[in-house]
This record gives sequence, structure tokens and C-alpha cells, in this order.
Amino acid sequence: MEALSPTMEEGQVVKWLKGEGDAVAQGDILAEIETDKATMELVARGEGVLRRVFVGEGAAAPVGDVIAIIAPEGEDIGALVAGLGGGRTAAADGAGASEADAGAATEAEAAAAKTPEASVAPVPDPTPVAPTTATPPTPTRVKASPVAKRLARDAGLDIATLQGSGPGGRVIKRDVEAAARAAAAPPTAAPAPPVSPWPAPSDTEFEDIALTQMRKTVARRLGESLGPVPHFFLTVDVDMTRALAARKRVNELLAARGAKASINDLVIKAAAVALTHHPECNAWWQGDSVRRFHRAHIGVAVAVPDGLITPVVRDAQAKGLGQISTEVRELAGRAREKKLQPHEYTGSTFSISNLGMFGIEEFTAVINPPEAGIIAVGAVEERPVAVGGEVIVQPRMRVTMSCDHRVIDGAQGARFLATLKSFLEEPAAILM
Repeated sequence: MEALSPTMEEGQVVKWLKGEGDAVAQGDILAEIETDKATMELVARGEGVLRRVFVGEGAAAPVGDVIAIIAPEGEDIGALVAGLGGGRTAAADGAGASEADAGAATEAEAAAAKTPEASVAPVPDPTPVAPTTATPPTPTRVKASPVAKRLARDAGLDIATLQGSGPGGRVIKRDVEAAARAAAAPPTAAPAPPVSPWPAPSDTEFEDIALTQMRKTVARRLGESLGPVPHFFLTVDVDMTRALAARKRVNELLAARGAKASINDLVIKAAAVALTHHPECNAWWQGDSVRRFHRAHIGVAVAVPDGLITPVVRDAQAKGLGQISTEVRELAGRAREKKLQPHEYTGSTFSISNLGMFGIEEFTAVINPPEAGIIAVGAVEERPVAVGGEVIVQPRMRVTMSCDHRVIDGAQGARFLATLKSFLEEPAAILM
């Protein structure tokens, strides 16, 4: 089991793309492995034949454990299999009953021969019967581009059933995309009966859900943060009147490029610029030192079915709202598909978590070590406030900063939040 991400401790086999008995060339994709953050491809580092699979689909193994053996076809791997326990998984049953099985049978025969009381009755020769063996069908090689094969696999399509439009009938990218669109098209069938809005009652009292690799990592990281890291929290209430007006104007300009900025994109930009003014908050706790960064790499919390992941917008202080918006959408999309690469979710210097879209007014977020701070962004809501002795209604937003007190003191965190508030209340200062 290869370490496919910097924080990976174990991996779960999602799917074997090679089976026992298959030839393997260096660089071939052996399997899809679910890590703590994404589903990655396990690539062969040698060549030969996939002789034995030890970890079946759906099973997990720690990094460094042997999950399969690749060896030349004629090489004796019995001793190696025995040394590894000789275990087989359900996924490994079938192809190639192994040298270990043969060795076990030989030992059993030898033990029986050494038993003095054993008497073996002669067994008459059976009448020879001509064996009937079914000739397996010769597999047809499908001519297809590597991109087409990958797209077909991701879409769940059998590439052998597709009609190729490339040279010599080769299946290419557009053929797979057309088939995927056809498969996704709604069938022309009679309308389904109305579905009850209430869930059907369950026959069981409860169910236990196995932890995914991501959920295991989330649980471990929370234990490393909220307990050992001394958190304290600071909250500011921001007048978003000018921020909303600025966002509207920016989106009018971005419309021609097909882009659209959100309030969260504006918060990312404002926080990144504020961090360049307060590098003491743009820092990591290193145990025996504090590392301060001169560039702001912002981790943006994204909810996925298995938990939470923080793709990173690098050098956010130097990017415009349109570029930040595009990057966040692309990163979030790949995060939900478990296709992020390790460099896309590691190396953040500060993080942002936004639950405003769910109507949450205010909350506190847990720091992502070794970072020293994270801000929790609530919803923009119209609220009555006192201004100049009069009560008026303004769009307001609460921002709460969680600080690692080993790195950030109260006054330092307060100054950073004051700068962030000033940028959001006068966005021209960061959008000029």
C-alpha cells in the first residue's frame, strides 16, 4: 500500500483494475485507492504478472503493507506467500490456485504417510472419461484511446459496446461523451407515480456505518486540534452594505467571462490581504518554533458526503475575485468527486469555513493544525442597528476567528479582525 498523499496512513481498495493472472507493465494502473482525502490511482512500479491479491475491494490496509504480488509468471512465490500469511481475500479467489495451496496439500500427504496406524484401501482405477473442457471465448481487443478508456470507466460504460468514430473505428473521447449524454437522457416512459415526501419506516432499529478513510482522518485530526490546541475565539459584526454593492458591480463585469463571484470569494480575498498586514496570524505552530508566511494560501472548507476537506487557493492575496471564484468552484467540484491531487489540499496557511448558505448566523470553527487560525463566516442578514442615534436596517455578517493561543495573542487576533472588517466594509481598498 503506497502512501498516495502526505497525510495518508492507510488506504481502502475501491476497485482492482487488474486481476490475478493479468500481465502488468511498469506504469499500469493497478487499482483505485481511497485515501484520507481523495480516490487515487495505484500505479505499478514494476512489471510481470499479478500473481496474488491479498486485499480485496472494500478492504483497507496500512501504508507499507503488502496488498498484492507482481512477479514473473514462472517464479516460485510459495515461500513469499507463506511468509505473508498466505491469506486470500474474496477478491483473490478464482484465478491461479497458488503455490501455497499446493505446498499445504503436499504437507498433508506427508503427514498421512508417516502415521503407522493408517491403512489405505486400494482404490480401483475409475473408467477413464474423456474430459470436456469449454473453450473460453477469445477476448476482442477494443481499439480506444487512453482518455476514452478512462472516461468510459468513470461513467460506468462498457467501452466494448461503443461505436468508434476515430481512425479505423477507434473509440475516442467524443464517442464516450456522446454515450454518456445518451445514458443520462431521461427515458421516454410513463410518468412515475407520486413519491411520498415521508421516508418509509425501517424494519430495523439502527444500522452501523463503517468509517470511510476521510471520516477516520477527520476524527483523528479533531482529536489533534480541539484538545491539544488552546483555542480562543473573537467575533466581529460586519456591515456588508458596500461589499454587496461591490460584488454586484464585479459580477456585471465578470458576466462576459461566464464567471460569478460569491460573498465567500470576497471574504477569501479580504482575509488574504489582511494576513499580509498581520503575518503573525498567517503562521504555523511548529512545536519549538513559529513559522510565519509572507504569502496567503487560504484553505476553503468544502463539505463532501464523507466529511470535510479544505482545498487551497494559493497566493489568494494576489488574485482577483474572478480567478478566486473559478478556482474555488473547480477545486470544490473535484473535492466532491474525490479527484483532488495532494498539492491541491495541503500547504494552507490559514483557513475559512462558511456556513452562511445554510442560514447559520454565527459559529466557531476548529483550527486545522499546524495553522494558527481559522475564521467562521455566518449568513448575511438584514438586522436593525443603531447608527448615529438612529435605528436603521443593514445587511450584517458575523465573523468569528478561532486562534491558537500559542501563536496568536488576543490583541493580535483583534487587530487582524479589525483589518478584515475594514476591507469588507470598504472593499475598494482591496479591489483597486
